[in-house]
Amino acid sequence: MPGETLDNQGRGEASWQWPSVHPEGRKFAAIAAGLSLLAAIPAWETIAWPLGALAICILAFFRDPQRVTPQNERFIVSPADGLVSLIQKVSPPPEFLVDDGSGSPAMPDEPVTRVSIFMSVFDVHINRAPIGGTVKRLVYIPGKFMNADLDKASEENERQHILIERSDGLAVCFTQIAGLVARRIVPFIKPGDFLAGGQRVGLIRFGSRVDVYLPQGTEPRVILGQRVIAGETVLAEVGQAPMLEGVIQ
Repeated sequence: MPGETLDNQGRGEASWQWPSVHPEGRKFAAIAAGLSLLAAIPAWETIAWPLGALAICILAFFRDPQRVTPQNERFIVSPADGLVSLIQKVSPPPEFLVDDGSGSPAMPDEPVTRVSIFMSVFDVHINRAPIGGTVKRLVYIPGKFMNADLDKASEENERQHILIERSDGLAVCFTQIAGLVARRIVPFIKPGDFLAGGQRVGLIRFGSRVDVYLPQGTEPRVILGQRVIAGETVLAEVGQAPMLEGVIQ
C-alpha cells in the first residue's frame, strides 16, 4: 500500500502488483486503441493489429510502478530509471550559479560530480525527487533534440533544471533532458512545493536523460554502466567519496 513502511528486518508486506499507467499516457493509448477498433473491418484489418500493438506499447511506456524509497538523510536516491552513462567532474549549469533574488546562487562556482542517467524507450520515464525538501528553482530551457546519450546534450538539448533544498541547507540539483525522440518534458511540481524523497516530479516522453549534480565532497555509490531504479537506488551518500570498481559479466 502507498505510504506503508517496510524495513530490512522483515516489517511490512511486499507483493507483486501490475504497475499503474500514468494519466499522461492514457489519452495516447485511448487514441491508438480507438483507431484500432475503427480499423477492425475487413478492408482495414491489416492496420488494426499494429494500432492495437501500439496502444499496448504506449501503456507500457507510461507505466508508473510503486517504489520503496530508503529513508536516510544522508542518501541521495536516483531520480530516474536507466543506465549510468556518464560520470564527470563539471561546472554546474549557469542557471544554478546565478542569484535568483534569494541573495545567493544555488551552487558554488566549483566543479562537482555529475551523474548522467540515460533512459531508453524501454525504461520507466517517471522521474522522482533525489532528496526530500522544497523546490527552490524550476527552470525550463528550450533547445535541440540530439541523442541524449551525448555529452553535449546537457548544454544544447531542451531541458528543465530542478533544485531541491532541505531545511538544513543541503541542496541537490538535477536536470531533465529531452532526447532524440523525446519531445516534451512534463512537470508535476512547481517552485515552493515540498517534496518527500522519491516523490514523483515529472516525466519525459519517449527516451531521454537525467543529470544529477552531487554536493561538494560527495561521490557516487554507483558505477559507470550500472542500471539504476528511480526512487530506490542510492546514487550517493552525502559527504562520502568511495572508490568503486565493477566488472562487466
